[in-house]
Amino acid sequence: RVRLRESGGGSAQTGGSLRLSCAVSGDTDTTYCMGWFRQRPGKGREQIGDIDMDGNLMYADSVSGRFAISQDNNNNILYLEMNKLKPEDTAMYYCALDSFVCAAVGGAGDFEYWGQGTQVTVSS
Repeated sequence: RVRLRESGGGSAQTGGSLRLSCAVSGDTDTTYCMGWFRQRPGKGREQIGDIDMDGNLMYADSVSGRFAISQDNNNNILYLEMNKLKPEDTAMYYCALDSFVCAAVGGAGDFEYWGQGTQVTVSS
């Protein structure tokens, strides 16, 4: 069974930075897509970006140039580096995994495994 566990959430001021981690355990396929999502209060789940086993990256326009996704394949950890934070980045952040390349994965509903989420709060 695959398990995902996020950490690193917390509070930051506008313009600050945070780094989220997502530890992956269990039996994972060599083919995968890992995504970061967030859910703001009263809103639906928004995909921030994703990365596949070849390191191909995709970012949403809302975070492009400010957030960066990376992975440590030796330790099975996915990272989300968040810079130039804004109050509108306040949300619960989730990592997710699916056993297909990212180009074959649609939105949040296509991801099979999810972490429990970590809260990020950005104050002005």
